[in-house]
Amino acid sequence: MTATAAKRPPILYSCYFQVSRAGEQFVSEHILSYQVAGTLLTNDGTREQAFGPGTLRLMRRNHLLKFAKLPGTEHSYKNLSIVLDQDTLRRLSLETGYEPGSAPPPPAEAVVSLPADPLYLSYVASLQPYEQLAAPGNEDLLQLKVREAALLLIRANPELRAVLFDFAEPGKLDLAAFMERNFHFNVQLPRFAYLTGRSLATFKRDFEKIFHVSPSRWLLRRRLQEAHYRIKEQGQTASEVYLDLGFEDLSHFSYAFKKQYGVAPSRLTA
Repeated sequence: MTATAAKRPPILYSCYFQVSRAGEQFVSEHILSYQVAGTLLTNDGTREQAFGPGTLRLMRRNHLLKFAKLPGTEHSYKNLSIVLDQDTLRRLSLETGYEPGSAPPPPAEAVVSLPADPLYLSYVASLQPYEQLAAPGNEDLLQLKVREAALLLIRANPELRAVLFDFAEPGKLDLAAFMERNFHFNVQLPRFAYLTGRSLATFKRDFEKIFHVSPSRWLLRRRLQEAHYRIKEQGQTASEVYLDLGFEDLSHFSYAFKKQYGVAPSRLTA
């Protein structure tokens, strides 16, 4: 799943009942989110976080995330999200005269937990009549609320200016470290290439220089290696690990596992 401002309204209200939805997301735009009910669990490959009712978070663009949406005691999951599109942020950067290096160092995490500042809580309260705000003809009002959210972020958390006003594409990263941290995400090679600051051709060339095997073959082997460890050493089942390790269906995982190790995952004993 990809979060984009182009295909969806900039203010999104999610509501689920008696269901836990899990999945993956490439965050292509910064997203300010407020948890109304239930709990959101996130994992960016290095850190797991849990966000309960009343919590705020900024999901940073150009990051991969795994998530689970868990209903609360009232059997509901509710979340309010504001997509901070690049066009709005660019205009705001020019208007505020932001200069790179003028703000405190930004946080490093992909999902930034925000304090329950009164400014944020007042803003969230102003979005209560969301059904009316989302009606056709209110596009200009929605954009004003997006702008307001960005202004609140840089007022309450000045260090986030360096995050919101960073319009550069991903720089060239340590490929080996990045892949070890993100091999379990089920994304296409062009996405991996983009996030490591490379063209697809350069990504493939650099990858084979480092790993001496194609990206697709390495990803399959590395995911199966991790699955073998979790099943044999941690006692997990195939149905518990296959989605978490980037396989799209259980049958494909079981076939690949048996081909690699000579035994079905269900027959692997600890």
